[in-house]
Amino acid sequence: MLSKEQNDFITRVGPGTPAGTLLRRYWQPAALADELDGKRPVHVVKLLGQQFVLFRDEHGNLGMLDRDCPHRGADLSRGRLEDGGLRCAFHGWLFDVKGACLETPAEPEGSKLCSRVRQKAYPVIERSGIIFAYLGEGEPPAFPELDCFVAPGTHTFAFKGLFECNWLQALEVGMDPAHASYLHRFFEDEDPSGSYGKQFRGASANSQMPITKVLREYGRPDISVETTDYGLRLTALRRLPQEQTHVRVTNIIFPQAFVIPMSAEMTISQWHVPVDDYNNYWYAIFTSFTEPVNKQQMRDQRLELYELPDYTSRKNKRNNYGYSVDEQLTETYTGLGSDINVHDQWACESLGPIQDRTREHLGTTDKGVMAYRRMLVKAIESTLAGEPGAPMLLTPEQAPGITGPASVDGVNTTGLDPVAYWKQADLDRRRTSDWASARLAADAVRQA
Repeated sequence: MLSKEQNDFITRVGPGTPAGTLLRRYWQPAALADELDGKRPVHVVKLLGQQFVLFRDEHGNLGMLDRDCPHRGADLSRGRLEDGGLRCAFHGWLFDVKGACLETPAEPEGSKLCSRVRQKAYPVIERSGIIFAYLGEGEPPAFPELDCFVAPGTHTFAFKGLFECNWLQALEVGMDPAHASYLHRFFEDEDPSGSYGKQFRGASANSQMPITKVLREYGRPDISVETTDYGLRLTALRRLPQEQTHVRVTNIIFPQAFVIPMSAEMTISQWHVPVDDYNNYWYAIFTSFTEPVNKQQMRDQRLELYELPDYTSRKNKRNNYGYSVDEQLTETYTGLGSDINVHDQWACESLGPIQDRTREHLGTTDKGVMAYRRMLVKAIESTLAGEPGAPMLLTPEQAPGITGPASVDGVNTTGLDPVAYWKQADLDRRRTSDWASARLAADAVRQA
């Protein structure tokens, strides 16, 4: 259990809060690149309790500014894209992507006012279909060379969805390998050939056994947690008949992302990003090691489930998440359909806008959650004390050393110990992937 004060310490994210101060030291997903498509590439962003306007100028340059015009506070998201920047519709003040005021056209001829005015601007960069923003002071950290960032654009696909709850309780789902045997339990198995783009619907690597069968019939995983240079590695072992072992390796990328296997060919890198204290977006990059991603198919699959422009689930608390008692009796453990994101959303939102951790009782399967909370508290405390020590604040020299990470779901039939198995399975997948094998060669040169 945590006290209320301890819970507030790790959940609240507004300006000046302990956790908010920490998270502002990292690049944060701010929007999908798709959200700037169309005739007018201007998009409202609410992030960490603050309001911004994100835009591309006529030359394709990205900019993100505070949303309120520094003149009299009008909404810059209603401005005009013209003359090298974003022009406020109230009095025509014009700002470029760096926040410089280029014109104050209603002022008297010869006025120097614009030279004395700046709008707060924030560094932004596009990576693998997501636009990341940096809200902190000083220089932002370098990006780690994770698979989702080094794979070619043809092999990645990005999407997002809204959870109406605090970011931390949503993130903690990814640190709990046991819940998949219950929350995501299906009573019947599908043909794996139709599983493309769907989580927990295919077969584990090296096996014809559907992952749904593994999770359903073997609900007591042996979980281990290891501290790494990027955060945490979680390994869940499920002992199968005939001396086989299901091995699932997932990762927590500090401060708020996880990397998990989607299938033998694809991984998911997912961030839980605070909109404010009571809402968060999950941003996911799906990364293929084999064929290029069928982006249209994956987008169409998700647009059947989510409504734009806010990327809200069509099944949500206002319609009881589509609950069906008949389905719960015969098809799924929850009765909430086949989209596991809806399962997660229900579980996270059912905890309340901010989970009351004074009432929880953690068990052995929560060892990943406990390890992460210790890491989070330590990082917040070091940040508030002005000391180094928070993980993943990388320099350009350090960034190439943070690669992968290995994320495996397979059945070990080799007799190897589980660690040797997942390392070999990860290496084999990389060696047969064009882009990942090239990265292996580059890493070998760098380490020589």
